[in-house]
Amino acid sequence: MRTLSFHLNRLCGTISGKLCERGNIDVRVVAGQARGRVLKAVPGMNTRPTMDKVKEAIFSMIGPYFDGGVALDLFAGTGGLGIEAWSRGIARIIFVDREKLSIDTIRHNVKAAGAEQAAEIYRNDAERALKALAKRGLSFRLVFLDPPYRMTNMDAMISGMAEAGMLELDAIVVIEHDTAVVYPDEIAEFQCLKKAKYGDTSVTVYRYIANDSMDSKVRREDDDNA
Repeated sequence: MRTLSFHLNRLCGTISGKLCERGNIDVRVVAGQARGRVLKAVPGMNTRPTMDKVKEAIFSMIGPYFDGGVALDLFAGTGGLGIEAWSRGIARIIFVDREKLSIDTIRHNVKAAGAEQAAEIYRNDAERALKALAKRGLSFRLVFLDPPYRMTNMDAMISGMAEAGMLELDAIVVIEHDTAVVYPDEIAEFQCLKKAKYGDTSVTVYRYIANDSMDSKVRREDDDNA
């Protein structure tokens, strides 16, 4: 069986080293219950819809299918990643974007995919949205972060989510970012599962793991109470 890295390397050549193209590019749901549904791009030149073949590679890394849980698509853009996750088995998706054009596009795409009953859509700044979601006590199994490339603090953002109790154990976090930005191989409580480059865009995937010291403390407390 050919390795995933082999397929990822082929994809780099297939799409000329680009994860995303700017502009009005319609994409499709790749797999699952909404497979083949066409999703429209956000009008204008400021949003990067993830290309179908690369989206398929991402979900091969993190799934490819899921058994329930809640996903967060924080800088949602078109909503394509969150919709793909729902199509592949995620039970509920929360979409957040600060731009009205993006929110309108997400609403259209969620309806086109048939995911209205599973979706919450909010127009808000990312940090404010996280504070509001934390107050609701939500915990996510899957998180997509595809911020504007000027934002390079996603490692701090996911650490903040962990501190706020917003991630399930073994939750997966997918960060899309400029290749010039290199996220660390180790972040406290996170394991880097995969890094892949596509021209000027990269994908870094983390898994949320229990802090060893916290695990030891819990085990000691359990032993004392036994």
